[in-house]
Amino acid sequence: MLQKGFYKRGQIEEAIARLGGDPSAEPSTELLTRIKRLLDTDRALELSPNSDHAEAAGHAFFSGRSPGKGTEVRFSGYEAFAVMIGLQMLNHNWPQKFVVETLRRLRPRLEKEHRKILRRDPAKLLKQEQSGGRPRAGELGLAVVPSPVILVIWSDQRTAENPAPAAEIFYELEDAYRRTLEKAGRSATWIELTRSAHLLSEQLSRSAPRKRGRS
Repeated sequence: MLQKGFYKRGQIEEAIARLGGDPSAEPSTELLTRIKRLLDTDRALELSPNSDHAEAAGHAFFSGRSPGKGTEVRFSGYEAFAVMIGLQMLNHNWPQKFVVETLRRLRPRLEKEHRKILRRDPAKLLKQEQSGGRPRAGELGLAVVPSPVILVIWSDQRTAENPAPAAEIFYELEDAYRRTLEKAGRSATWIELTRSAHLLSEQLSRSAPRKRGRS
């Protein structure tokens, strides 16, 4: 029996497919491939539990040491959430290795935020949006979520000052604006975590374990 609060890979694929607008919940070949590559990259990158570098100290999508291929894996609700974030980052063309290393480095904070988010009442979180508080043209869509938690990824590719991409969690829109949009030519991706965490949790609760899982 599957432990409560844990999910098979097929359930995660089904939930994410539904969030992507596929009512059949049948994941596309592309989605399955992208998830597989994220998990394989997390397995392949060096892991040193005693390392001072967070991206080497633990996995992005697995608890403890990742099992070998062919072994049925059970993912926590947070790990399913991390897979979804990873896919969103890939959709914005951030390099796959950078995506996995970022989710490894930020895992302690993201996992804590995920727990806090799911303790909040989703009805209250979405009240402003449901009451017609949608942003006007040109406004940032995540502004409709009260007290948002935002993952921002940015890169100063046109300068030598900070050529590598960076990522950070913000809780105030003004802070995120100042940090990422104050310099001309800076590219950035904003991912609001609060609403998506609740939507994924809802879809996971509807998904049924398949008889044979994948790892």
